[in-house]
Amino acid sequence: QVQLVESGGGLVQPGGSLRLSCQASGSIFSINYMGWYRQAPGKQRELVATITSGGNMNYADSVKGRFTISRDNARNTGNLQMNSLKPEDTAVYYCKASVFTTWSTAHDYWGQGTQVTVSS
Repeated sequence: QVQLVESGGGLVQPGGSLRLSCQASGSIFSINYMGWYRQAPGKQRELVATITSGGNMNYADSVKGRFTISRDNARNTGNLQMNSLKPEDTAVYYCKASVFTTWSTAHDYWGQGTQVTVSS
């Protein structure tokens, strides 16, 4: 069993910054990719950013230049640095990871989500 726990959400003014963290724990052989998704009220969950085990990153157009995804493979953690936040960034942010629990078996896992609210 694998657990993902997000932290770092909160209330911030427009133009401010937040740093989200995702800690993976449990029966982890290795982590393939890690990603951040978000879901605003009344909208579908959307991809924000992903990062592979090799460090290749992908961003949604709406966050390019403002958000930076990173990971620490030794600590099984992932981070999302969010700068120049806008009200439209308000959403519940979810961490997702593709985790190998053995050398040949991988499953996707989700965290419980952390609320980010951008408002003056």
